[in-house]
Amino acid sequence: MAGRNLVGPEVDALDLGAVFRALADEHRRSVMTELAADRSDSERGCNSFDLPISKQTQTHHFRVLREAGLIDEIDYGNRKGIRLRRADIEKRFPGLLTLLGSESPGGTAPR
Repeated sequence: MAGRNLVGPEVDALDLGAVFRALADEHRRSVMTELAADRSDSERGCNSFDLPISKQTQTHHFRVLREAGLIDEIDYGNRKGIRLRRADIEKRFPGLLTLLGSESPGGTAPR
């Protein structure tokens, strides 16, 4: 079943302030850290992340990530898939995903 892509801004319109605001939340940063570590960049279901928050709150967090241009969402009607916009992020903000990948699971970068 083909889904409808819910896309964020074009690569040239990605805003560093919006990206930083999106990554300021520990749950959104956790999602991005997981996605950055998966080099296959395959589509994942929203429920595949072990987030200790309600479904409504997860929906909000994924929308913030999409609007910042960090992920694409695919709406299948009864579920959504997400995919990291790795190429766009690397083009606009080189090294950002590497930095996220170096973050420890507790939410802080190693010293």
